[in-house]
Amino acid sequence: MTEQQAVAPGHADSAVPEATLPESHHKASFWTLTLGAIGVVYGDIGTSPLYAMRETVMAATGGHHGTPVELTRDLVISILSLLLWALILTVSVKYVVLLLRADNKGEGGSLTLVALTQLALGRRSLPVLVMGMAGAALFYGDAAITPAISVLSALEGLKLVAPAFESYVLPGALGILIALFAVQSRGTGKVAAFFGPLTLLWFVTMAGLGLLHIADDLEVLLAFNPYYGVSFLVTHPGTAFAILGSVCLAVTGAEALYADLGHFGRRPIRMAWGTVVFPALALNYLGQGALVLSNPESIANPFFLLAPPWLLLPLVILATLATIVASQAVITGAYSLTRQAVQLGLLPRLDVRFTSETHQGQIYLPRVNWLLLAAVVFLVVTFGSSSSLASAYGIAVFGTMVVTTLLACVVMSRSWGWGPVKTALVMVPLLLIDLTFLSSNLVKLLDGGYVPLLIAGVFFVIMFTWVKGTRILFEKTRKIDVPLLELVQMLEKSPPHRVKGTAVFLTSDPDTAPAALLHNLKHNKVLHEKNVILTVNSADIPRVEDEDRVAIEHVGDSFWRIRLSYGYMETPNIPRGLAILRKQGFKFDIMATSFFLSRRSIRPASQSGMPLWQDKLFISLAKSASDATDFFQIPTGRVVEVGTQVTV
Repeated sequence: MTEQQAVAPGHADSAVPEATLPESHHKASFWTLTLGAIGVVYGDIGTSPLYAMRETVMAATGGHHGTPVELTRDLVISILSLLLWALILTVSVKYVVLLLRADNKGEGGSLTLVALTQLALGRRSLPVLVMGMAGAALFYGDAAITPAISVLSALEGLKLVAPAFESYVLPGALGILIALFAVQSRGTGKVAAFFGPLTLLWFVTMAGLGLLHIADDLEVLLAFNPYYGVSFLVTHPGTAFAILGSVCLAVTGAEALYADLGHFGRRPIRMAWGTVVFPALALNYLGQGALVLSNPESIANPFFLLAPPWLLLPLVILATLATIVASQAVITGAYSLTRQAVQLGLLPRLDVRFTSETHQGQIYLPRVNWLLLAAVVFLVVTFGSSSSLASAYGIAVFGTMVVTTLLACVVMSRSWGWGPVKTALVMVPLLLIDLTFLSSNLVKLLDGGYVPLLIAGVFFVIMFTWVKGTRILFEKTRKIDVPLLELVQMLEKSPPHRVKGTAVFLTSDPDTAPAALLHNLKHNKVLHEKNVILTVNSADIPRVEDEDRVAIEHVGDSFWRIRLSYGYMETPNIPRGLAILRKQGFKFDIMATSFFLSRRSIRPASQSGMPLWQDKLFISLAKSASDATDFFQIPTGRVVEVGTQVTV
């Protein structure tokens, strides 16, 4: 880790006042936000009917890791009951009713929940941080699988239009996905304007197709009685795990409800779910069930067979567009999650590019984009079909959900004042559902379930290594550091030659003299008229208001200690932050200001707190970190770098 990296977000500062809701919530109308939520938040879960019903019936009748059963009326109704109640309990109750309340000044997401949990505990907890890293790592696994399975499942409808199209499914999916990732750098603002109306059309179409077939067998309405689903699981224990491992596909994408809370707000997300998304999903699943009961052979692809032949090709095109929307949502989610991880000190600095002049949330991370594309292409080529990928899907999704539920328990018990008893009564049943879904997917470990675990494992090792290495390096360098106040007193007694202007020294520890300051005194033997010891902190809130951004302290003749605070949803801009000081009476000219950074060259130590391979990984991560000048948006012509060498 370089010294510049050390000043990237360090320990969270819970003392920073809380930020308010994003301004966009006040400017955009309620119905505009609701339409946007339909497009972005529900894009992923909205494409689940393409494969969830098919895979669940196949799991029951095909004997995947269980005893196959005959495709009977009771089986279809039981499966429908399980699908509907998975949506009701996991999505409606857990996410829409409960978790949307667990916001951090309007923001949601797994790392937001980490920040809330640490605030609730009143300290930075390593177990909480580890859970947050695990949840974030599993999300990356989900982000790689979602585009692959969604686009493949949509294009597989071409085989029903004409069998000759089958050979075009795989190259078509690869072409769409490569094009989707290639245009990310241009920004999604203009495309996003079509997301809401397009996805609304998708949900209306799904509801209409379902209504068209429910009359085929009205007994499917019995599925709203949970007795059918539960009794089937009890009477068919050999098949239960196989079925639940596919039922969970119906709720993939539910995490987006919480992650996108800051973009749309609680009320629009709830309204979209209650009035459009859940009714459309329920009607479509019921329609698929009625179709299968009236024509068992339709189980090969019940979603597309809902459509009359003349509507099949337009439906495939609409489904493909809907899956692109779903893929876009998870890609931008990966960008946002990565920026939060960098701000919370879980990853090294990464190049963040803004694709909109008006919306700071629209960002593009080149390295994340191309890593995701490589993973997606590998999955498509390796598995080749949505059915094969379905086995790999659930572990990442429900691993993340288990982590989210556990963290939410701490927040509800501590911050909401529920206490352990009330929290347990509400959350333990929901946690048991998550654990049941997770364990039912673990039996598919060798059938592809290892893929998200491998992806998540790689990211977890990277984050854990970065956190551990950063701490070791900080503790090691602190032993040889000079206390800042002692240095100031020494300089007052024996002042060096003064030069005009302001010097800003970036450091992660405001109590010790920055290495760049010591080297400047040692080699140049000069001191500026004004010297600023600058620390950039990451707060446990999404955004920090400008009036709370800066804290300044005069520590001696010509020395000031300044702290800039940024929320984990923000990207630091040091010149803009320092400009706030003018309102507090601290005058300086940016064109007469030099920023001093210490660039550390790290070497592995013979005795370290980490194995040699982890040392080397940490060093490579530090080298790959984006330049501090760019990350903190410092004018390049005002930067002076001083090199030192340190072992870790």
